[in-house]
Amino acid sequence: MVTTEGIELTLPAGVTLPRAGLGALLWRFCRKKPLGAVGGLLMVVMVVTAVLATVLATHDPIRTDANRTLARPAGDHWLGTDHLGRDIYSRIVHGAQVSLVVGLASTLLGSVLGGIIGLLSGYLGGKTDLITQRVMDILQGMPLLVLALVMSAALGPSIPNVIIAISVPIIPRAARVIRSSVLSIREMQYIEAARGLGVGHLRIAFRHILPNTVGPFIVLGTAQLGSAILVEATLSFLGLGVPEPSPSWGRMLAVSASEYAQKAPHLVLFPGFAISLAVFGSNLLGDALRDTLDPRLRGA
Repeated sequence: MVTTEGIELTLPAGVTLPRAGLGALLWRFCRKKPLGAVGGLLMVVMVVTAVLATVLATHDPIRTDANRTLARPAGDHWLGTDHLGRDIYSRIVHGAQVSLVVGLASTLLGSVLGGIIGLLSGYLGGKTDLITQRVMDILQGMPLLVLALVMSAALGPSIPNVIIAISVPIIPRAARVIRSSVLSIREMQYIEAARGLGVGHLRIAFRHILPNTVGPFIVLGTAQLGSAILVEATLSFLGLGVPEPSPSWGRMLAVSASEYAQKAPHLVLFPGFAISLAVFGSNLLGDALRDTLDPRLRGA
């Protein structure tokens, strides 16, 4: 049975309406959320740049050239060189790999751990929920950057340690989002029916409740990705993130901002522009997905 503008139509047996294809869904999304489409395009460009970094780069990102230090943008070096003669364009291209790997890994790790905690906390309730949420309150009471700084300083500068340091502050935010969805889902009739049939609690939680939190999980992941990229750049800027000689956008700013910002502004502008585009695209895409997947905001 199909309802259209208050009119119910009964389709003949065996007849189904065709589903919209992926292209139609993408076109509808671009038409309704043009800013979200722009953000998605920026993220696609970043992903393609990271995957094809070795092909797109024109120079070795860590090879120095004492004869071309602080060179202005020109034909040989499209975005100029830094104080060691390293090609800035190639370092930015390879820096997309670092930012994307750290951002995706930390967001995925923090969201998955927080999602599991939120799922169990919301479903079990009682003292388990009370104790868990108080711990989450303590973690969430500290700003994301401050907690990441503490974790990174304790673990030391390296890519795995940066991923862990950024993922820890994401856990309480993910737990809160998933818990709020679980609290409403667990009271629905099909959950009560599953309990009545004797289905185990773990099966109900992970088989029947968890799949219905995919929408909030996707929105959470895209929203936190931009923050993770920005925090990674900040940690690298402070010397607590990705160590040299790995190309990192934040590390590039740390080296050039204080000493060479006036006589070689291209050292600051291009890495800063790359960070801004990545965070801007992630935030636009996250907001659009939130409006699209949240039933309360679909008319926005």
